[in-house]
Amino acid sequence: MSQSIRDPASGPLWFFTLTLQDRSARWLVEHVDLLRAAVAHARSRHPFHIEAMVVLPEHLHALWRLPVDDSDFSTRRMLVKQGFTQALVAKGVPGEEAAAPRGARRERTLWQRRCWEHPIRDEEDFQRHVDYIHFNPVKHGWVTRAGDWPHSSLHRFVREGRLAPDWGLNAPIEGQFGE
Repeated sequence: MSQSIRDPASGPLWFFTLTLQDRSARWLVEHVDLLRAAVAHARSRHPFHIEAMVVLPEHLHALWRLPVDDSDFSTRRMLVKQGFTQALVAKGVPGEEAAAPRGARRERTLWQRRCWEHPIRDEEDFQRHVDYIHFNPVKHGWVTRAGDWPHSSLHRFVREGRLAPDWGLNAPIEGQFGE
């Protein structure tokens, strides 16, 4: 594991879920390159470290470590949502009309307005959320083995020797968090 969660020099950790309005959409995986670019742009403007992340067709889960003395998690999240939405519209993706501004406030409706977010409290909380992130494609039935899902930080954890290649096969992780 990286720095201790209790080390104040390590910066705050946030777990969150972002979800598209259209739960049947597959835009996040069909255009994962646009999502990656939006994340990279947000990181260039407001740095953060991705501890763990999984991208599914219509939602994503992430655990980000912010810099010390910087708790502006919401700006980073907003930049990712805006960047992906704008790139999808600019690319002219069929169905992107969901991203067009609507209503009196001219808000885009690609993403659900609210998101699930949670500050990580301790090492156990950190590990539970990492496990939840990595097991999520299995939980939703996209794959039968967590390692078979391509859009997951699980592969980095395996490369770094932090998890075994067959992680999650013998002990399913029970969902404990909101989506």
